[in-house]
Amino acid sequence: MKKRQKNIKKDKIVDQFEFDEFQKWKIEKERERIKNHVPTIYGYARVSTRDQHLKPQVKQLKDSGAQKIYQEKWTGTTTSRPEFEKLISVLLSGDTLMVTKLDRFARNTQEALETVENLKNRGVKVHILNMGFFDDSPNGKLMFTMFSAFAQFERDLIVSRTQEGKAYAKKYDPHYKDGRPKKFTEEQVELAWELRKQGNTYKMINRKTGISIKTLQRRFNELKLKDSE
Repeated sequence: MKKRQKNIKKDKIVDQFEFDEFQKWKIEKERERIKNHVPTIYGYARVSTRDQHLKPQVKQLKDSGAQKIYQEKWTGTTTSRPEFEKLISVLLSGDTLMVTKLDRFARNTQEALETVENLKNRGVKVHILNMGFFDDSPNGKLMFTMFSAFAQFERDLIVSRTQEGKAYAKKYDPHYKDGRPKKFTEEQVELAWELRKQGNTYKMINRKTGISIKTLQRRFNELKLKDSE
């Protein structure tokens, strides 16, 4: 038994040593990459629907001077962009990220602004072919200021529309309730309450009804207060 424990401990030490050595190797490789880095123009092409083609974007990027191009095909989801994440991870100070249009690398203005700002802080230029450069030049700074203002306008517009929608619903919809909609009906909660009265544990009720334990506890406390009134 003791010998087995010693072997386990020894294996853990070896694993930790190998992990530390691997981390050192990664750091050294990254330093070497930065030291030998030659500024590169990276292109990014993406299509968001199944019937679109990447070739026109790729050609436009090549014609505009892109040296390496990352391509992303439609995957059926708006959030999965593994090639874009790979590209962002290899960009270094002095590099340029080139896209044909703003919506190629962002779903909305705010997300695009955050990406551009992050890359600018890392010393990476962003070139959107139908808009221009986002860099530290006077024109680039002006573009970024206008872009920021538009992003703020977009946020304010969304808030305004949301508030208008709520105000209209409150006025004309007698069933409207502000806040998060309930996931479960009163009948489901009452059934859960009956199960609790029969001696079922929270875990058992959760398995039978699908209602989370936190929700059960909160609703049961509400029902207890109601019964005591």
